[in-house]
Amino acid sequence: MYGSAASFINRLTAGTLALVLAGGRGERLGALTDWRTKPAVPFGGKFRIIDFTLSNCLHSGIRKICVLTQYKSHALIQHLMRGWTYLNTERGDFLDFIPAQQWTDDETWYQGTADAVFQSLDIIDGYGVERVLILAGDHVYNMDYGGMLEEHVNTGADFTIACVSVPVADAANQFGIMEVDETGRIVGFEEKPAVPRPLPDDASHALASMGIYIASVDYLDEVLRWDAAQASSSHDFGKDIIPRTLEGGCHLQAHRFIGPHAERKAYWRDVGTLDAFYRANLELLSPNPPLDLYDPLWPTLTYQPQLPPAHFTDGSRPHSIEDSMVSGGCVIGASQLRHSILFSNVKVGQECELDSVLALPGCEIGAGSKLTNVILDNQCQIPEGTVIGADPGSDRQAYHVTENGVVVVNRRLLGQGDRYMPGIVPPGPGQSDAAK
Repeated sequence: MYGSAASFINRLTAGTLALVLAGGRGERLGALTDWRTKPAVPFGGKFRIIDFTLSNCLHSGIRKICVLTQYKSHALIQHLMRGWTYLNTERGDFLDFIPAQQWTDDETWYQGTADAVFQSLDIIDGYGVERVLILAGDHVYNMDYGGMLEEHVNTGADFTIACVSVPVADAANQFGIMEVDETGRIVGFEEKPAVPRPLPDDASHALASMGIYIASVDYLDEVLRWDAAQASSSHDFGKDIIPRTLEGGCHLQAHRFIGPHAERKAYWRDVGTLDAFYRANLELLSPNPPLDLYDPLWPTLTYQPQLPPAHFTDGSRPHSIEDSMVSGGCVIGASQLRHSILFSNVKVGQECELDSVLALPGCEIGAGSKLTNVILDNQCQIPEGTVIGADPGSDRQAYHVTENGVVVVNRRLLGQGDRYMPGIVPPGPGQSDAAK
């Protein structure tokens, strides 16, 4: 009826609105979200976390996109306005921002993921689309949403959930866990159980929700208005919508996540904790990284101003660079870098030793500093001769140390407050918003 499979999927994507939930506080990322919402946190040397979700939309042919914002959204909105507003509006493409509408009687902020969509129903209705693809703006992954849309329509599902197989040990208290029958229909669901139910054919893994949903506009309107009237509800998809609609006999379908390239293992990371964020960044440095940032067939798009190339100074002394990434605008004195990522505009003084360090945009590391297993948030100024990561007791007194022993440092912990650091120009015309 629709012609070829590709034509069918094109019709589906053209009639779909992507709704990116980007308003969470991101409290588990601690110091990294003191000044920004989680989707705006830098990742992988030059990107923001939200860039991966938005890139997936464009590569999937979905060009009607709304981003729901709420807490600490300035850096996010600034980044999106500078890098993601080039869609062809004359053709019906757009990227819109939807702040919290406070349309409920008590004029509250978003109370949960379902409430965020509920408060935006009138705006969604105005776009005249058939389906809504609900996405989390704080996960890192590559995915073609076309296959999920096709499965949703072909199975006649009311609500489709993207899912991924995760180790049971990692799933405890972290993910919504599904049970499915042989057709992929969901027959059971628990939100973040302490003891996840394993897959019937693999006791070491469980089927976890990725926080990606598809539903028709009419279905969403009905179920979200019903949920909004329930005083006992927390108005969250995982805690309330999915289990209650499942109990009511609705057809919930599980879509097994596959990556855009069949020859590569599918990649998806929830970087909601500091340890997960740190681990996901550093695994990019492996010889065959699980996420290929250099894939010309599925590039991750972003905004970054014109920056000069990285400069390694003082040729009279040896540099030692091993398994590391160095981004544009960086200036590095004769130092040792091992298994580290320097984001944009980072300055490293002479005779520094950096081992397993993430230095986010605009950091300055004084000469003779020795940093090991450290995350430096943007614009940290590290004094000369500073040692971090060698003495856990001292690190805990001065900084934040994660469960896995990663030391997290930001300007506030250094006593440098919210001000811009000397020698770093505040964002303005032609300047990166990486200062936030």
